[in-house]
Amino acid sequence: MINEKQLIESCIKGDRKAQKELYDTYARKMMSVCFRYAGEYELAKDLLQEGFIRVFSNLNAYQFIGSFEGWVRKIFVNTSLEYLRRNDLLREALDIDTNISVNVKTENTVIEELSAEDLMKIISELPPGFRTVFNMYAIEGYSHKEIADILGITESTSRSQLTRARMLLQKRINELL
Repeated sequence: MINEKQLIESCIKGDRKAQKELYDTYARKMMSVCFRYAGEYELAKDLLQEGFIRVFSNLNAYQFIGSFEGWVRKIFVNTSLEYLRRNDLLREALDIDTNISVNVKTENTVIEELSAEDLMKIISELPPGFRTVFNMYAIEGYSHKEIADILGITESTSRSQLTRARMLLQKRINELL
């Protein structure tokens, strides 16, 4: 097996075997990223394909500084966010004004009772705006300011979307337990 730098350089030169190896190395992780934003399998597959097209098209821009996986992940997050914006799926959920009441379980073991697959399914069921802000904040580690800038919303809207996402998640978890 060749090292990462050699793999990237081979991909840039158009080596199909290297491109397949790069795809095989990252496809599963990036599918997970796409699914978290898309919320449905078929759309996630489309985003995965679009993301890899962008990765391969922009490989020569990678400067070998920092984590390559982080660079790839950022492309997939941006691809997913662009799709949501382009199809106005964020606005739809950002306009939702609901009062959600939740009876919160106080046990610390609530999440431990769920499998990762169950948790991902619950996250995928969130409305697109809630799911997007939740993913960006809780999973990708963006600040509310960064989320606001990227999505073109206010910081308070980002906070509100995260709060609502957490409340819906908690409600759904309580229903399952």
